[in-house]
Amino acid sequence: MGEDTFRSVEIERTSVGKYVVRNVRGGSISMGTGEDGSFTPVELLLAAIGGCTSIDVDHITSRRAEPTQFSVEVTGDKSRDETGGNRMENLTVEFTVTFPVGADGDRAREALPRSLRQSHDRLCTVSRTVELGTPVSIVEAAGSTGD
Repeated sequence: MGEDTFRSVEIERTSVGKYVVRNVRGGSISMGTGEDGSFTPVELLLAAIGGCTSIDVDHITSRRAEPTQFSVEVTGDKSRDETGGNRMENLTVEFTVTFPVGADGDRAREALPRSLRQSHDRLCTVSRTVELGTPVSIVEAAGSTGD
């Protein structure tokens, strides 16, 4: 049996600069230009990077002990490169994780640095895709311009 590798989301315009992103499981999130509470595409990129790594690290460390604190801050600088194109630079994912005192907490603390490396080097699809520079194709669907 083949592995299901295909992933997708659909984006629907609700008004100028406002959209709803939906996944195949029925989940949705608001996206826009940042003029309201909705997430901007860049914020969603940061959230995807941090979220992917968070899931990896959480699964590995929480097998040993339930964290008493688990928070992640993802930061970066939006810049314009020499060709005039926008991009993000200086991306950093900073984890603040604490575990309870005791043997289980000690095992989780010991696993934390290794889990961060594993996520970065091998597990996190999102950050690895960004770092490897995967090409993006932007195409117009057939028949999308007519009435």
